[in-house]
Amino acid sequence: MQMDFHYYATYCAAFLAGWSHGESLQIAYSAQFVDCCSESLLTKIRAPRAAATTQLQLELMDARTDVIGLQNITRIWSSFHFLPRSLDVPVKGRRLYREKYRLICGPNGALTEDTVRLAENGSLQAIGVAMHVLADTWAHAGFAGTPSLVINNTNYWFYELLPEGEGFTERQISFRHSTSTPDDPEKGLYSASIYQMNENSIMNLGHGRAGHLPDYSFMRYRYLPAWGGYRDILKDNPGEYMQAFRQMVAALKCLRSGTEHFQRGSFDRETVLPWEEEIRTILEKRQLDACVDWKAFGERLSGEEIEDFDVEKYQAEYVAATEAEKSGTFLGRFILAALAQKSMVTNKIFRSGNLLAGFSVDYGEKGLKGMRDYFRLAEYILRGEKQ
Repeated sequence: MQMDFHYYATYCAAFLAGWSHGESLQIAYSAQFVDCCSESLLTKIRAPRAAATTQLQLELMDARTDVIGLQNITRIWSSFHFLPRSLDVPVKGRRLYREKYRLICGPNGALTEDTVRLAENGSLQAIGVAMHVLADTWAHAGFAGTPSLVINNTNYWFYELLPEGEGFTERQISFRHSTSTPDDPEKGLYSASIYQMNENSIMNLGHGRAGHLPDYSFMRYRYLPAWGGYRDILKDNPGEYMQAFRQMVAALKCLRSGTEHFQRGSFDRETVLPWEEEIRTILEKRQLDACVDWKAFGERLSGEEIEDFDVEKYQAEYVAATEAEKSGTFLGRFILAALAQKSMVTNKIFRSGNLLAGFSVDYGEKGLKGMRDYFRLAEYILRGEKQ
């Protein structure tokens, strides 16, 4: 998903769930900031790099692809963008691929419930982080937050379904590898990462081989992923984005109540129903960026102006704060929420017997010291293996 959904649609969901305009803005800002909080940004404001929730393209190009580097990548992308649906799903085959299959993202899993419940009685920033993760389980379903040719590769058999009358026509999608050239929905030309035979190549991370197609709400497509046994898989983004929106409203209502616990598979159709036709129109519109439409819808809902997202908005506050004050700033609260989410997901993956995200460090017990200790432990084990 992109800013249109993570920022503006999240604002709309929060407001419909009963949060105030100001609270909805903070939740939405935090949801979008998950796509911005890189090690580069954290280094710039002198914040703990362990709180990174994303990696920039340049960071990925320079990222290590040894065991430690791959584990760091997996912790970030599986915790915030490709939340695994089932860590114990039965899978046949080699252990390495079995562990990767269990990191495939999907909605309504146990970790989705854990993610929302982690935000209970927490900060607005924690709620925003949870909404980003929840929403991405719908858009990124079928892909994994770890580099893997076996899981994430696509091939020429990739078709878009175009609405025509009461049905659809199919058009084969042409992928190209120019990141500087905008996608062209009218001609069916989309950018994607370059095919690499190396199983652990960065090019095989997430939905890179499918480009931005999972991030466009209007897209409907069919393809043959290896993880699906080369069976035809249909992705209906408009329908699944609508489900994501309904589920965000349900989760945000539970979090606002302070007493109700979110259950996976929960949706709030009743609250969304009066606005469903307008939302569906936005989702189905063939455009690469729906920010303008979602913003206009949100402003009609609340009668308030929704300010544009500014990645630098809270950075000066954090930099100027003393060490004792930092955790109380906007970004300080976001960083604590990010560390908690990453620790929770890594812990669950580790306890399932899967080491692709590394050894578990409980942030709640160890804090930042534990994060540093993780690197020491991993390096110690690697040295032992080499010796």
